[in-house]
Amino acid sequence: MTGNDDEPGQILAGLDPEQQDAVRAVRGPVCILAGAGTGKTRTITHRIAHGVLTGATPAGQILAVTFTARAAGEMRNRLRILGVAGVQARTFHAAALRQLRYFAPRVLGGGMPELIDNKLRIIGQAAARCRVKTDRNLLRDLASEVEWAKSSLASPAEYVAAAGKADRMPPLAPGAVSDVYAAYEELKSRAGVIDFEDLLLVTAASIEGHRDVAEEMRARYRYFVVDEYQDVSPLQQRLLDAWLGNRSDLCVVGDANQTIYSFAGADASYLLDFSRRFSGATVVRLERDYRSTPEVVGLANALVVSLPKAARLTLVGQRPSGPKPTFAEHDDEPSEAASVAASCRRLIAAGTPAAEIAVLFRTNAQSESYERSLSAVGVPYIIRGGERFFARPEVREAMVLMRGGARTADPDDPLVDAVRDILSSAGFTPGAPPAGGAARERWESLAAIVQLAEELIAAVPEAGLRDFAVELEARAASQHAPTVQGVTLASLHAAKGLEWDAVFLVGLTDGTLPIQYANTDEAVTEERRLLYVGITRARQHLALSWALSRAAGGRRSRRRSRFLDGLAPGSGQPAKRSAKAKRPELEGDDAALFEELRAWRKATSEEEAVPAYVVFPDTTLVAIAESRPRSLAALSGLAGVGPRKLERYGAAVLTVVGGLDDTSESAGPQARKNL
Repeated sequence: MTGNDDEPGQILAGLDPEQQDAVRAVRGPVCILAGAGTGKTRTITHRIAHGVLTGATPAGQILAVTFTARAAGEMRNRLRILGVAGVQARTFHAAALRQLRYFAPRVLGGGMPELIDNKLRIIGQAAARCRVKTDRNLLRDLASEVEWAKSSLASPAEYVAAAGKADRMPPLAPGAVSDVYAAYEELKSRAGVIDFEDLLLVTAASIEGHRDVAEEMRARYRYFVVDEYQDVSPLQQRLLDAWLGNRSDLCVVGDANQTIYSFAGADASYLLDFSRRFSGATVVRLERDYRSTPEVVGLANALVVSLPKAARLTLVGQRPSGPKPTFAEHDDEPSEAASVAASCRRLIAAGTPAAEIAVLFRTNAQSESYERSLSAVGVPYIIRGGERFFARPEVREAMVLMRGGARTADPDDPLVDAVRDILSSAGFTPGAPPAGGAARERWESLAAIVQLAEELIAAVPEAGLRDFAVELEARAASQHAPTVQGVTLASLHAAKGLEWDAVFLVGLTDGTLPIQYANTDEAVTEERRLLYVGITRARQHLALSWALSRAAGGRRSRRRSRFLDGLAPGSGQPAKRSAKAKRPELEGDDAALFEELRAWRKATSEEEAVPAYVVFPDTTLVAIAESRPRSLAALSGLAGVGPRKLERYGAAVLTVVGGLDDTSESAGPQARKNL
């Protein structure tokens, strides 16, 4: 069947006017800008079904690409319900694997190479070849950095420049990462194996470099649909371009407001520039939100009103009115967690299923307080996208160290100091977390252990290390009870694509959201979008909260997240802020030393081809200028000076300060190199 007169009525039934426009646009190029809760998946599947059932797009020639196997499965199931079979709905990697297996004998001269699903072993061999000492966290961070580089189409030789341009914060000096990356590629090639990035790259190159492969591939698939297009990377775009050739039967669906994976290589410019690339493209905006109440929708819109208009969708709530989002300030994190747990219990008692409630936070290390508080009031919970706090390897290791330390502890030693000393053997240092996602997560977990010690000493001033070890064991035991259905605890990233009746957004302070290492305006804007994603997960109940102190009885020095300026009651209008923290005023010799430190940092960053803040942020230089450390030990006590930076830059910093008298060979060769 073809033509409007023969359209199957059931495909268009129940769709709003904008969704119908998208469904009727069965031939590309088409760009569907779909906001949160606007029926994106329903629209995509109905569009595919409409094209198939009207004869405009044969099912066997359609390739629909998603980012997760779950989303692909949901799409296939919906198409099956609509009476459409034969459409290929796959992830980028699943589609590439299927194609490369078929073409491998022709383009590779043999069978399909072995596909490795974990880079760590070869990354470890590459690091050893480059004489880089590693632990599991550094290996994970190096693997992530290699994945970013390959997803960004940056070769080992191009990595340093690409990382600098992208303001990356690599776990090692960019040159060292480049060396490990190059060694990794060489070892992999010798072993005759490929990784998941190679899978996309080799498939694209096979189509680009072999005319017969391109012709067969493009005859097989003529119509393409790409979901979550704001998350596509340069590597995925290259494969998509290879599939397309010079054709334009492409439908992309996305929402720039939900771009939260730039750190992994996602590039929303492909979505935003779609109309410029494909002149005459049909653009449909889906802004009717069927998920959330108008009150939740209004808050989400207000949060992103400062974003560029071209990248912004303004949602219109379609549900009946509901309760207003609530804002709550607490003295400390334990109080915040206890309040949230009590609210969860009340919601459940009033009839909201526990599975329809979520507590969302910026970092996984924040989960411990909520695990404990929910357990205390008898509310079951599940962890999504991560392990329970006391099941994490670094936390289990810390507990072993505490038990050992408790046996020989001096009862007169201050508890918090003793805990910090013990955790130093596990790599923990006060101050800012290290670069690299895995290393940073480990640091955050250990910092949470220190926080627990601070809470215990505030409640029981005479508590010692043995008491603390017993406390940790008791908490671990009480939180390991199995649960089948419960309140969801998840990071904001893990919550993407999900929704609940009630959502608690917690820990909303500057330094947590936006996260403290968001040092550029672009990075801070991505953090704003992350909060937007969290808000739009709520159907009806939404609560936002923050705490002024980490531990009970602690100094109330935190500030509510800047993103809530103009949104929370009594907060006034949003203030325009730079991504970088405002520098305290320095006077006299301190100001002069600060400028000398900045000059040293500029020279060092240029030599290493990294952004200046990767060496040290301004806040750390201010602390150095004010305290004038004269030894490595004194320098290590400042925020932002971790073990790696101490080894790398310690001697050079002390030279600028004029305090080399107490340094030793422990400063390390790299630090001496920077003299």
